[in-house]
Amino acid sequence: MFVTLIQARLTWENPQVNRDYFSEKIAGIQEQTDLIVLPEMFSTGFSMSPETLAEPMDGPTMQWLTEQAKNRQAAITGSFIAQENGHYYNRLVWMQPDGKHHTYDKKHLFTLAGEHNHYTPGQQHLVVEWKGWRILPLICYDLRFPVWSRNTQQYDLLLYVANFPEIRSYAWQQLLTARAIENQAYTIGVNCVGTDGKGIQYSGDTVLHDYAGEVLYRVSHTEDVYTAQLSKEDQNQFRQKFAFLQDGDQFYFTQ
Repeated sequence: MFVTLIQARLTWENPQVNRDYFSEKIAGIQEQTDLIVLPEMFSTGFSMSPETLAEPMDGPTMQWLTEQAKNRQAAITGSFIAQENGHYYNRLVWMQPDGKHHTYDKKHLFTLAGEHNHYTPGQQHLVVEWKGWRILPLICYDLRFPVWSRNTQQYDLLLYVANFPEIRSYAWQQLLTARAIENQAYTIGVNCVGTDGKGIQYSGDTVLHDYAGEVLYRVSHTEDVYTAQLSKEDQNQFRQKFAFLQDGDQFYFTQ
């Protein structure tokens, strides 16, 4: 499977400008790709103003995702500020070329920034099947909670979309490495760069790890579009040779 990672400089709370920006980046992808990964809240930046920025599920960002996936004949994923049934969500959308889509609402809301005061947390995992792969997409702060990404051999690719600040970039890098190693899965973290409307700086550090935790790609402090080919066969062989997942502790989620 071919995966394209887009590390972007987001324009603060300006959905149309951001959608136009990503349209250009996506149109410029020259390589074959099956999946395009955008950052968290890719249309606005990490905003605590859902009252003015939230969109319905038939709004312009969903229409844009539908068009982009169809035009590129690739799945596209990233999160945006969604409004549904009187609630606001930091919602990841997995959009496919045929218009079918899946959603995941961020479970671990970032209390340090007051995200829990503005958004409703999700409660359910999303495991997507695409091109013969099983994929678990998560959002930013979810990274700090390894139980939520625990792989009981139900997925092949773990990915995080994020607005993870530069001041905590060490944690971002170390935790992504740990998630890849402990779950024996290709692991992607797509972040943003630049400074947001609150003066918070982002260094990006978008990364692709293989199933052993090795870094296959990382970029910091600059916009970038990168496409890589992932090998499920290589990953399966590694898991068979080092069969660690089957020895994991048993546990159960409680609400």
